Amino acid sequence: MFSRFVLKSWRPKTQTTSLNSIKGFSFSSSSINPKPKIRVGVWWDLDNKPPASFPPYDAAVKLRTAASSFGTVKLMMAYVNRHAFSYVPLEVREQRKDRKLLNKLENKGLVKPPEPYFCGVCDRRFYTNEKLINHFKQIHETENQKRMRQIESSKGHRRVRLVAKYSMKIEKYKRAARNVLTPKEGYGLADELKRAGFWVKMVSDKPDAADKALKEHLVEVMDKREVECVVLVSDDSDFAGILWEAKERCLRTVVIGDSNEGALKRVADVAYSWKEVTMGKAKKEVEKVVGKWKDRDVLKKLEWTYDPALEKERGGSCGVWDYEFDYDDEIENGTEVEPVEIGDGVDWWKIDTEDGVGSSRTCR
Repeated sequence: MFSRFVLKSWRPKTQTTSLNSIKGFSFSSSSINPKPKIRVGVWWDLDNKPPASFPPYDAAVKLRTAASSFGTVKLMMAYVNRHAFSYVPLEVREQRKDRKLLNKLENKGLVKPPEPYFCGVCDRRFYTNEKLINHFKQIHETENQKRMRQIESSKGHRRVRLVAKYSMKIEKYKRAARNVLTPKEGYGLADELKRAGFWVKMVSDKPDAADKALKEHLVEVMDKREVECVVLVSDDSDFAGILWEAKERCLRTVVIGDSNEGALKRVADVAYSWKEVTMGKAKKEVEKVVGKWKDRDVLKKLEWTYDPALEKERGGSCGVWDYEFDYDDEIENGTEVEPVEIGDGVDWWKIDTEDGVGSSRTCR
């Protein structure tokens, strides 16, 4: 008996640790069922609003950052025709002229660069930009073309293995080529937008072809309820109708453009210019905008609307009688009940009984 007492008293106590006491772990209903974020879709009309004042990649990244402040970006589309790809902004043309003039001065020895030019692929040093370009075209561009031909000619598992083998080298070549080679057409608009995560859709050269394709895709997305917020980059007033339709479907609408008094900005919930997007004003004001949207959703839920079917299910309203009256002669407790005749212009609740006492029957 004493041994049992000793064993019982020396038995170690198990410490119960709650999950909330563990550092970095919070067991709450919000962590189990987090509130879904607003899904955002971006549609960019490049024919009407090309990134003329900013480099394409920088403009696309800034635009994506501004859109992500409203929610989770699920879709980024850019619509363009062939003429937009061949267009070169004035600033880019001036930079190319200055670069050509500097190359000529370097070749003659009149100008010496402060630092040598480095090849982004093999890290070789060159003291003139012309020698770097010739080296890059003769060696690295030829090697990349061989890799691409080898991948295109293969099929099946061999193609998958080659893509995995050369993916790092191809990516390294692309990064170096952006700084060395000049695009043959335009200024690399499509490649830069794709690098930023946009899906670039090429349309025909017909008038308003990009507008038509953008509207059709936007309607398809709204029908499938894939996004809750629409970000449109354009100054074209023809998109006012599609924005009205998006608002009728209870979607948030944001417009980015340079036109201060355009029809789109009057229709949209929020409007910004390119300058405000690049300065980060959209990201700073997102709390106010999202707060207004939440207040509007709460007010819509509190609004009362009359639904006849729902009111009928609840049992109707006061004053509706569900029972029928039989005015035939009936015998109750051995006495004959005669029907009461109501005169013209007399309300039924003002009829007096034989004793002269008014009817006290209420609506209920």
